[in-house]
Amino acid sequence: MESSVICQVQKEDTVLPSKQGLVKKSSPTKPQSRSIFKALFCCLRAQNAPQPPPCQDHLLQTEENGSVAKSDLLQTLRYQYCQIPGTCLLPEVTLQDQGKVCVVIDLDETLVHSSFKPISNADFIVPVEIEGTTHQVYVLKRPHVDEFLRRMGELFECVLFTASLAKYADPVTDLLDKHGVFRVRLFRESCVFHQGCYVKDLSRLGRDLGRTLILDNSPASYIFHPENAVPVVSWFDDLEDVELLNLIPVFEELSQAENVYTGLAQLRTP
Repeated sequence: MESSVICQVQKEDTVLPSKQGLVKKSSPTKPQSRSIFKALFCCLRAQNAPQPPPCQDHLLQTEENGSVAKSDLLQTLRYQYCQIPGTCLLPEVTLQDQGKVCVVIDLDETLVHSSFKPISNADFIVPVEIEGTTHQVYVLKRPHVDEFLRRMGELFECVLFTASLAKYADPVTDLLDKHGVFRVRLFRESCVFHQGCYVKDLSRLGRDLGRTLILDNSPASYIFHPENAVPVVSWFDDLEDVELLNLIPVFEELSQAENVYTGLAQLRTP
């Protein structure tokens, strides 16, 4: 049985460029893996892919008729549909999070890096059952992740959203999120599978998109909502990495913004 680095599923024979983050990249290029375990973990990473029109949920399909079927119309329809009780991915905002911006945070290569190959300095070792056999998953925490999550929990309504399966991601998050920062955890089944990608459709959350951010190392994950994204470069094992530390003041500023689009535009202006 092959022991390999747990990585995001990529189409074979496709080479994809790495993305640019808000801070300088300090992690090495992610290795390719053809392990059978790839299916257990996160989505295809189409780095810097152009934005396609949003996928059409079967409940919200719209006929292409000239300029009528626009992506913003589909997003509006999804958001309106999500206002029906019981149809949103997230429950109603709790009293403690009233007035806060909602931040969707990715797991793999954003907060941690995991591998089936033994790692001597692993922070966690998580047993995962695959087809009746238990395998050990070795997990490294990204530098400064504890400080980052603590501050995020103070400032935002935090939601974990990963394209990995819950059988892996849930126990990892139990160990990572010691202070209960994440109000809700969303896994692969909450993604929209679109053109080979597991996309995190923010319009299905049930939150005002103007008050919603997503932190993710993969542009493919937020391809429907790039204007809501705070990019972060992928992390694997660089112990000198300071991405999360450098992002704390960025999010402190965004937490005060009335509209995240305006806040992000100001941050991106030279």
